[in-house]
Amino acid sequence: MNRDSAPVAPGADAGARDQRAAVFASFLGWTLDAFDFFLVVMCLTAIAAEFHESDKAIALSLTLTLAFRPVGAFLFGLLADRYGRRLPLILDLVFYSIVEVLSGLAPTYATFLLLRALFGIGMGGEWGVGASLAMEKVPRHRRGLYSGLLQQGYAVGYLLAALAYYFVFPRWGWRPLFYIGGVPAIVALFVRTHVKESEVWEKKRHLTWSELGRSIANNFGLLLRVSLLVVGMGFASHGTQDMYPTFLQRYRGFDVRMRTLVTAISMLGAILGGLVLGAYSDRAGRRRAIVVALLGAILVVPLWAFAPSTSLLVLGAFGIQFFVQGAWGVIPAHITELSPDSVRGFVPGVAYQSGILVAGIITSVEALLAERMSYPWAMSISAVVAFLFAASLAGIAGEKKGVAYGGD
Repeated sequence: MNRDSAPVAPGADAGARDQRAAVFASFLGWTLDAFDFFLVVMCLTAIAAEFHESDKAIALSLTLTLAFRPVGAFLFGLLADRYGRRLPLILDLVFYSIVEVLSGLAPTYATFLLLRALFGIGMGGEWGVGASLAMEKVPRHRRGLYSGLLQQGYAVGYLLAALAYYFVFPRWGWRPLFYIGGVPAIVALFVRTHVKESEVWEKKRHLTWSELGRSIANNFGLLLRVSLLVVGMGFASHGTQDMYPTFLQRYRGFDVRMRTLVTAISMLGAILGGLVLGAYSDRAGRRRAIVVALLGAILVVPLWAFAPSTSLLVLGAFGIQFFVQGAWGVIPAHITELSPDSVRGFVPGVAYQSGILVAGIITSVEALLAERMSYPWAMSISAVVAFLFAASLAGIAGEKKGVAYGGD
């Protein structure tokens, strides 16, 4: 029989549709999470002016969001391992959609702070649940590729926030931008109607809370090792993103249009890097792909920070995010494979959000260095140290590339 005319196995097409739907829902959920978070970053000065507060006071809302992300990962991770992946994901999407719209309606500074803390809970819950759902459904020999796609929802969200800010903010101000944050509620409806429950969870589901608690306790060491890995990776990403707009404005003299352009191009590099390095990890292994990407990032640092022309600087911004976010693209596959079936909803999410919270200190370190030396040197030194630190941690938790889910 001709291969092209071979009959399709019953249910195979439906299974492929379910895989695509799960990846799409998880990707879009993380995209909109990042979109909503970066709106505050971009509108910080305008929000401060409306509430008659300092920029520093509004920046506290970003700190609160980061601080409450582990809380969301903890709560929704528990729910994901106890009641399945779909229901917690739906609840989380609806929850942070409502909070985001209310942020745009906040009448006072205190209300805004409270809502951003609540948003942190929603943002923290989405990644772990979405990653476990997607990675449990995709073919194991392509987990790296899908992992790269899923993780770059963050870069897409950053890019969309920059574009929305560029087109919406000058005409209507900051509040309408947050109304767009209601879109995840539509994603929740999509999950409800198009995504099936994880078969891996159904096979390994916990019947009692005490059973789940014992599984978490038995894997506490793994949780710490994965969290430390994420700290290193967070240093690499925060160290190359958070201070860069300030560098472009103060050191290179770029206006809003140019800063938006450079950000957009760098995020295109991130998306491409996530896909390329994620796919590479399917062949070479997760740890090797991470190390190769981080070493590649070191080579791009001179262009990223010291380029003599704007065109070379843009190339450096593209390249640095290609490698840094390329390394990050391996993470969803890597840490969900390391996590046993029994705690795959809990461990990846809590490790991810806890690690990112600790890694946030790199911005303060860069700011301190910038008081003692030029911006380019402050960013370069902190970035290279972060890359080497993260690369050294790549093997700390081991590797289980291509492990069959449902068998542990």
